[in-house]
Amino acid sequence: MRAPVIMVSTLVAGLVAAPANAQPIEWDHHEWGGPTATVSVKTGMASLAVTEGGHTVLAPSSLGIVTEHADLSKNLKLVRRSSRPVVEHYETKVGKATDRTAFMTESRFTFEGDVGARFDLLVRTSRDGVAYRYVLPGDTGAILRETSGFTVPAGSAAWLATYKPDYESPFVQTTSDGAAAGEYLHPALFDVGGTYLHITESDVDGRDSGAHLVHDAGTSTYRIKYFDDKVDVTGPVATAWRTMIVGDPRTVAASTLVNDLATPSKVADTSWVKPGKVFWSWLAGGREAGQSLAMQKGYVDYAATHGWPYVLVDAGWYFDPNWDYDPNWETTSWIPELVRYAQARNVKIQVWMHFGELDTEAERQSRLALLQRWGVAGVKIDFMNSDSQDRFRWYDQILPELAEHRLMVNFHGSTIPHGVQRTWPNVMTMEGVFGAEHSSGLSTADLTTLPFTRNVPGSMDYTPMAWHRPNRPTSDAHELALSVVFESGFQNFAGRVADYQARPEAERFLDQVPTVWDESRLLAGRPADSAVFARRSGDRWFIGGGFSGAARTAQVPLAIQPGLWLVDMVKDGLVREQRVMWSGTKLSVDVMKDGGFAAIACRWYPGIRTCDRPVRTIPSTTVTATPQATTTPGTAFQVTGKFTVDTEVRGVSLYPRVPAGWTVTGPTVTARSLRPGQELSGSWTLTAPATFGYVDVPVVASFDSGLEAEQVTRVHVWKPLPAGWTYLSDLPFTGQNGNGPVRRDLANAGKPIAIRRVNYGKGLGMFADAEIQFTLDARCTEFVTDVGVDDEAGLDVARQKVGGTVGFGVLGDGTSLVDTGTMGVRTPARPIDLDVAGVRTLTLKVTDGGDGTQNDHASWGDARVRCQGLTGTGEH
Repeated sequence: MRAPVIMVSTLVAGLVAAPANAQPIEWDHHEWGGPTATVSVKTGMASLAVTEGGHTVLAPSSLGIVTEHADLSKNLKLVRRSSRPVVEHYETKVGKATDRTAFMTESRFTFEGDVGARFDLLVRTSRDGVAYRYVLPGDTGAILRETSGFTVPAGSAAWLATYKPDYESPFVQTTSDGAAAGEYLHPALFDVGGTYLHITESDVDGRDSGAHLVHDAGTSTYRIKYFDDKVDVTGPVATAWRTMIVGDPRTVAASTLVNDLATPSKVADTSWVKPGKVFWSWLAGGREAGQSLAMQKGYVDYAATHGWPYVLVDAGWYFDPNWDYDPNWETTSWIPELVRYAQARNVKIQVWMHFGELDTEAERQSRLALLQRWGVAGVKIDFMNSDSQDRFRWYDQILPELAEHRLMVNFHGSTIPHGVQRTWPNVMTMEGVFGAEHSSGLSTADLTTLPFTRNVPGSMDYTPMAWHRPNRPTSDAHELALSVVFESGFQNFAGRVADYQARPEAERFLDQVPTVWDESRLLAGRPADSAVFARRSGDRWFIGGGFSGAARTAQVPLAIQPGLWLVDMVKDGLVREQRVMWSGTKLSVDVMKDGGFAAIACRWYPGIRTCDRPVRTIPSTTVTATPQATTTPGTAFQVTGKFTVDTEVRGVSLYPRVPAGWTVTGPTVTARSLRPGQELSGSWTLTAPATFGYVDVPVVASFDSGLEAEQVTRVHVWKPLPAGWTYLSDLPFTGQNGNGPVRRDLANAGKPIAIRRVNYGKGLGMFADAEIQFTLDARCTEFVTDVGVDDEAGLDVARQKVGGTVGFGVLGDGTSLVDTGTMGVRTPARPIDLDVAGVRTLTLKVTDGGDGTQNDHASWGDARVRCQGLTGTGEH
């Protein structure tokens, strides 16, 4: 461990008196083996320059800040200067390495400007870069702008992305002075004679505003511009670190400087933070997947089979079929059912939410608590699309609230990481990239630039594995390599199940690759040409290489730990090949145009055949629970459960998990082990409290030190209906709708119910195929409604010439009471008047008319039942 070194070329320490018109003074300092930062004061103006190995990387560049009360960019006088070593040792949950130590030297320069206003300039140097920030007292007024800039030697190669608040712009190669006039994103990358300069920011929060770079044509200077016209200041404030990573491509790619500068973790217990692979349905399934419980269960099944720990349900799950917000989603959503289904398969669910649903404190407290109660593991929050101080204050508010509710987060439509993953370890990844969601404009030149630009400051949610995209620029092997080349705590894999199954070698590799790394190394590459990374997890190295442009034979140094290694590789064509190699030798790989490769390296020993390890998946289990019960408060009823497995499990317990206030009589049933074919069963007596409605009571089997499987029995705690007529839309029900939720007193897409221009103020809006059940408990005598295809479907049917035909059915205790046959948009409303005396469960069904379910909007106008109540009979 080397001690930090500071070099001072002009000895000025402690208190000094340096008037604005004094002789120029400057200070050089650096860490051993790192770049040198030179702070100068000339004619009352401060500047900073950076050299590396004696060569200029950053020419003297302006420093200063302007507030409402003072211009602190000129007429500056140095008041004092001091230095101190900074050693940061910390652990992260994600990133290039989880155990980190950083040695830095910090110099504090106190300047005084006109009218006696003061500020501190903090400069830190490290082995991989230089950073500075301003510290202001609390009486300066709002910040209007920084005069900070970066003057890069002319003619330097540059990789820049046009500024957009969502950071979704591709990087384009140009030169430092040849770039067009305009605004550019952080980070920006320059190649200054073989030394790379990566410019970004760190430790941005609501004290400050996000910033970006502004370039004037014909110059090689890039100025800092705040997103806001002014930044409010409350009390003393430290601005963001202006961060420069300096070195060769390996230094830039491996740098953790952005996190080293950030505020330490604010989460004491991070045991619940678990990065991992995510099966993500949006790119292949779109709106349909977001609104389909059945499709999401299919993704869960695939994830469970392959040991992937998460499934992400994207947009649509709380929208109606017209893609409008469903105001009832908190009570009608199928997400709790999906969570239970996934938990039984050792998979956890993440959900997408628009940030507007979490904008206010009341919304966040209510909805984050609801997601936690449902058992959701993480949230993808989308469409912040701003670098404003207000938006960063929103981040400051929601991040501790997410941690309070033990929710991991993936920000989309967002800024980029500025060290936030150190401060808030539950931030698994962020978008802020021109990613695979874009259907055009993707290029391998950009993909091979991202590891040196956007992915340097923190995790990047590019969403690879879009096998189904016909215009994807990458070969299959290059796409597979992105699981290693791109670092992301949540690695959201796109694509369809069938496309993975059609690529068994890709499946095998993805089942092995982790998302958490002990160490990362760039083996070869340069921006817009290639990127080959080796990342270590335990005693195995995962290697991914992506290339841009012409086919070639790549020569990649196997620069990993000394010794003899088995390299288990997947090449272009998804062909598997194995080699035994010494570390330090060259791995020769033929790659096609825009091709790549992925590999696992493990220690070689005689007899080893593969680097693969067994994938831990949950045993196939079956839990049954009976009955689906109807009860009243205070009345006891019996629930039974059975548990079987297909492989031996140990430490088995079987029990009902009852809600608060319920009572259960009967013991937890246990077994030391359970073999295939054996059955563990139990019976319990449950009593509900004085509450009403439908309640899910899971019968849970826990085994193998924490794994669980469950089956839910739905209990209707029944409140007797009053005498007379009651609308079904005012009653609780169970069941499923074909698209979105069943609507109460609205058609399925949210418009007023209308059948052949007859309007209904009450009723139910459904979509084929659908089936819902109501409990009547043999206390009702008559069911009345008008049914038909709702008028809201008519225009779509006329335009699209498809769908809009359905059949309606009514069942009493499973026996058909009426079947309307097929009805279409031109069919008049069908009146239904049924005797339901003695019926305990009334079922309403909507089926497709045989031409597909598109536009199958089915309405039950004024659906109602006449009941006896506890005594007497109802009247019309």
